[in-house]
Amino acid sequence: MSGIIGKKIGMTSLFNEEGKNIPCTVIQAGPCSILQVRTLENDGYTAVQLGFDDKSEKNVGKALAGHFKKAGSAPKAKLVEFHDGFTDAKVGEEVNVQLFIEGEYVDVTGTSKGKGFQGVVKRHGFGGVMQATHGQHNRLRAPGSIGAGSDPSRVFKGMRMAGRMGGKQVTVQNLQVLKVDQEQNLLVVKGAVPGAKNSYVIIRKWN
Repeated sequence: MSGIIGKKIGMTSLFNEEGKNIPCTVIQAGPCSILQVRTLENDGYTAVQLGFDDKSEKNVGKALAGHFKKAGSAPKAKLVEFHDGFTDAKVGEEVNVQLFIEGEYVDVTGTSKGKGFQGVVKRHGFGGVMQATHGQHNRLRAPGSIGAGSDPSRVFKGMRMAGRMGGKQVTVQNLQVLKVDQEQNLLVVKGAVPGAKNSYVIIRKWN
């Protein structure tokens, strides 16, 4: 299997052999149930569908309820397909944190925190106007000119302006696995991963 579904627990820090304090993220990696194995003959492509985190049956539609029943699994809240790195996967089997080993590198995908409507300084890192001279008094965090008036007489697409920030899928690559707790299905990776606490993340083995 090339990856697993997890849940971000929060951040902490560990000390390495040199005594340096390393910020890291704790992730509950699995256990995940294999709900479906897609094949070229039946589906036109190969993949394995995993389900993570039990969900109440009353909140599941009939179609999904039948899908879970066919797989012999309880309803799951998060479903993800992995398209590579699997061999001899069978429906009903369980995938857990034993998939990873300490010292290897992984890619973590999550949904970044939503920040709402933000200005260009926070959203795009604009420097703003640092000096308030020549009568300037209220333009410290303004974006400045967004284009000429006569020609081209319009604002080009992609112009960096104020707007909604966050709430998008973000992937952080090459995070080192610092610790694997098989008893509690916990994975500790170096650095930060996108998303709020208790949000779902996808951990893929780095090739």
